[in-house]
Amino acid sequence: MPCRQRPAGGFVAVVTKQIEAGRALTDIYPARFCTLCRKEDAMSKQRIQLSDHFTYSRLLRFVLPCIGTMLFTSIYGIVDGLCVSNFVGKTAFAAVNLIIPLPMLLGTIGFMLGTGGSAIVGITLGEGDQKKADRYFTLFLLAALVSVSVLAVLGIVFLRPIAVLLGAKGELLDYAVRYGRILMLALPPFALQNMFQSIFVTAEKPHLGFWFTVGAGCTNIVLDVLIVGVWGWGVEGAAIATFISQLVGGVLPVFYFIDRSNSSRLHLCKTSFYSKVLRDACINGSSELMTNLSMSLVNILYNYQLLRLAGENGVAAYGVIMSAVFLFVAVFEGYAVGSAPIVSFHYGARNHTEVHNLYRKSLRLIAVVAVTLTLASMFIIPCVARIFVGYDAELLALTSRAFRLYALSFLIMGFNVYASSFFTALGDGVTSALISFLRTLVFQVIAILLLPLLLGIDGIWLAVTAAELAALAVSAAMLLAKDKVFHYRKA
Repeated sequence: MPCRQRPAGGFVAVVTKQIEAGRALTDIYPARFCTLCRKEDAMSKQRIQLSDHFTYSRLLRFVLPCIGTMLFTSIYGIVDGLCVSNFVGKTAFAAVNLIIPLPMLLGTIGFMLGTGGSAIVGITLGEGDQKKADRYFTLFLLAALVSVSVLAVLGIVFLRPIAVLLGAKGELLDYAVRYGRILMLALPPFALQNMFQSIFVTAEKPHLGFWFTVGAGCTNIVLDVLIVGVWGWGVEGAAIATFISQLVGGVLPVFYFIDRSNSSRLHLCKTSFYSKVLRDACINGSSELMTNLSMSLVNILYNYQLLRLAGENGVAAYGVIMSAVFLFVAVFEGYAVGSAPIVSFHYGARNHTEVHNLYRKSLRLIAVVAVTLTLASMFIIPCVARIFVGYDAELLALTSRAFRLYALSFLIMGFNVYASSFFTALGDGVTSALISFLRTLVFQVIAILLLPLLLGIDGIWLAVTAAELAALAVSAAMLLAKDKVFHYRKA
C-alpha cells in the first residue's frame, strides 16, 4: 500500500505565498480576509495539533484522553483482580499476581517501540517528511509484532519452570500455570496495544486511543463478570477475558491505520528495513523498556520477599496495591505519554521557545497533581482494600497499612516519570534509560533487600518511596546538566 501524502495548500498556504511575494493581506483579500481568519481560528480551537502553541488549557485538553486511556486500562485490570479474589479465592489471586510479571516483562517491546518509535516519528513529522514518518511507523509495528510473537512461544514453553523458580508450588503453581499460558497467547495484541498508546497521540488522535481502550476495557469487564463470576471458569476465565479485550485494543487499531482515508497524521504503508532507524528507536525507547522490565523484575523480587516474610497474605496484599496503585500512576504515565509527542514535534521543528513552554508548564502541573493524588489516596485506600479483601480481617489490616506506606511515593514519582519521558521525546534515549534504570531497578532492588533488615515488612512497602527519592536527585541533576545541549530551561 503506498504511503499517503497530504496535499499542501489551504488558505494559510495561499496567504503565505502572497506575503512572500510582498503583497499586503488587505490588498489580496479585502473583506473576505477577516471572515476566513475567523474560520481558521474556529478550526484551530476545535482541533488541537502538535504544531500549536500550548497553553495550560490546550495542554490538558490534549493529554486528558491519554490519561483517560491509562486510567481505564487500570480500571479493567482492577476488575480482573476483584473477580479472581472474590470468586476464586486469595490463593488464586496470589497466583495471578505471582505470574503476571512474566507476560508484562515479555510485552515490554511494545512500550519500547511505541515510545521510542513515536519520538522518531514525531521528530520526522516536525521536519515535514510525511512519507518517511509513515514508513517508520509501519516498520516499528511489524518489528513489535514479530519479536513479541517469538517471545510468546518461548514463554509458553518455559512457563512452569519459571513459576517454580518464582516460589510457586502446589495449588499456587497450578493456578499460576493455567492463567499464564493463556496470557502468553495474548502477548502480540498486548504489545500492539501498548504501542498504540503512544502512536495515537503522535497521530493527533489521542481521543481515538482512549475510545479503543474503553472498548477493550468494557469487553474485559463484561467478560470477567460473566466468565468468572457467573459461569465459574476460574483463573482461565479471567485470562480469556483479558485475551479477548487485548484483541480489541491491539488489533482493531491496525485496521484504522490501514485505512488510507483516515484523517490522522499517520498511515500504515509499504516500508523497508531501516536498520539504523530501528536501532535508534530501540535505544530511544530503552528507558520505557527498562522501566517495564525493571517493574516486572522488581515485582518478582517483591513477591519473593513477601512469600518469605508474610506468606500468601503478603503476595495477595501486594497484588491489591499493584492493582489499585496503577490508578494513581496512570495519571503521571498518561501525562508523560500524551505530552512527549508534542515535545518531539517542536524539537524537530527547532522551536525551542515552545519546548521551554512545555517543560515549564509540565513541572508545575505535575507538582499540583502529585500533592492532590497523595492526599486523595489516604481517603481512598481503606475503601479499595475492603473491596478486594474485606472477607479476610488479617489480610485487610495488612493491605491497608501497606498501601498507606506505599502511597507516600506519589509525591515524588511524577517528576521522575516525566523526566525520563522528556528525554525520550528529545531523542536522548541514553539519559532517559539511565533515569529509568536507576529509578525502577537499581534503587528499588537495593531498598527491597536492605530496608526489611531495618524495618521488617514495613521496609518492603517503603522501598519504592526510598527509590523515588534517590531517583529524584538523578532526574534533577540530568535536567540541569542537559539544558546545555537542548536549551529547554530558557526561551
